[in-house]
Amino acid sequence: MMKIMNLSQGTVYATSEGTRASIGYIMARPPRVSFEFFPPKSLEGSFRLWETLNVLAPIAPEFVSVTYGAGGTTRALTHDAVKTIHANYGVAVAAHLTCVDATRAETLDIAETYAAAGVTQIVALRGDPPKGQGRFTPHPQGFASSIELIEALARTGKFHLRVGAYPDPHPEAGSLQACVDFLKRKIDAGANSAITQFFFEAETFFRFRDACTAQGITAPIIPGILPINAWTGVRKFAQSCGTAIPAWLDEAYDKALRDGRETLLSTALATELCTDLIAGGVEDLHFYTLNAPDLTRDVCAALGVLPKAALSQVA
Repeated sequence: MMKIMNLSQGTVYATSEGTRASIGYIMARPPRVSFEFFPPKSLEGSFRLWETLNVLAPIAPEFVSVTYGAGGTTRALTHDAVKTIHANYGVAVAAHLTCVDATRAETLDIAETYAAAGVTQIVALRGDPPKGQGRFTPHPQGFASSIELIEALARTGKFHLRVGAYPDPHPEAGSLQACVDFLKRKIDAGANSAITQFFFEAETFFRFRDACTAQGITAPIIPGILPINAWTGVRKFAQSCGTAIPAWLDEAYDKALRDGRETLLSTALATELCTDLIAGGVEDLHFYTLNAPDLTRDVCAALGVLPKAALSQVA
């Protein structure tokens, strides 16, 4: 349920009822944060990634992660970006690793190159199917699931393993409980912590967290936050990955877009979502930056998470 909130100069937008804490409370107790980037596919993309790092690395995140493209299309670029960030920016890097289109030996060789470069965190995922394939099909000599990948990586003893989690049911899952059960299997296989898919309401995360606790999951579950840089694109992405879209959110962006205040609304909503989560006991937040740092930086600042050093002191 939503209420109307004045954000600036008489402009009125919708925001959720029952906010659990004030911004002042958050400023006194800032959360730990981490950031996700995607690897560049072009020279322009390279400049965009490094600019994003220049803005966000001084915040001193707990870690940053670097994704694969759908179907493993940016695997080599991901490896290059991971090694460059680790060597030059002074932040811990969690490299994504998937089961898509690779043998077991190839996948584990990649993990070994990470370990040799000093990268000790991996986000272990099944991965999305290549474009044009409706469902994931394992490589004949590859890992059949994220469970198998996690088990193999855990046996090396070289990595802190993070995995995905879904507060809204995954499109291939039958229910929320199925997502909870599968996360339990991943933790039992050797995963150390989980990062959730993004969601739009704090209660979605709390409901999932409670279900995980009831299932006996004690590993940390970090909520994934997607600051909305462009509502049309985010809405389409949410539909594709099964994220529930509240009616009030459509209404809020309809008005914000008419008023030319989309960025203002996005900052307010992301800040309020984080505020609610922290008031509910969350201590870590993982931001999906989409390599566009300004909104994430502004939300972090509103939460009291500020740069700790100049970039020259970070690297």
